Amino acid sequence: MKLIIYAHGFNSSSSSYKARLLAKLIQEQGSEVDFWCPNLPHWPQEAVEVLSGKIKTRPINDVVLVGSSLGGFYATHLSEHLGCRSIIINPAITPHIGLINYVGPQKNLYTHEQYEFTSQHLEQFEAMYTPELKSPEKLFLMHTTGDELLDWRVAVHYYKKSKRLIVSGSDHGFSNFEDYVDIVLSHVMDFSVSA
Repeated sequence: MKLIIYAHGFNSSSSSYKARLLAKLIQEQGSEVDFWCPNLPHWPQEAVEVLSGKIKTRPINDVVLVGSSLGGFYATHLSEHLGCRSIIINPAITPHIGLINYVGPQKNLYTHEQYEFTSQHLEQFEAMYTPELKSPEKLFLMHTTGDELLDWRVAVHYYKKSKRLIVSGSDHGFSNFEDYVDIVLSHVMDFSVSA
């Protein structure tokens, strides 16, 4: 059986809007896939360890990661290092740069966990950054042009050799994701067939 792993974004959780929509669609369609979306630790290395531990429980071709924002960064890293396939949504590409202004006290929007976001977090992100993708064919990019936090053109350039779907308008949270969630699931199945 195939496994879809959803990796949520910065200060998000397994209760995120997109994760819940995807889980609902899988249940409604009776799809022959397992779905897993953990609450990821705020430390990057720990988050990747949680995800990689689950990935390694299945044959690599049976796993598809779906990563949103910071989760897209993790999914890209894991695809490059473990060989799994990933669908990345409005991904953070350089969080070691993009999250510099967030250094200081943080509170998770869903779990209400309070923690200190530090330069060590940024260093861990930087250590995971891949300047040039070696396996772009394992990635499918979905990006909204209305993303107010991340420039879709930067993502198109970085993932230039990957298949992609660029959605006009919307926002960073992909507020109209409901209109596109079936595309995610169908692409998971395409990945499974071509694996």
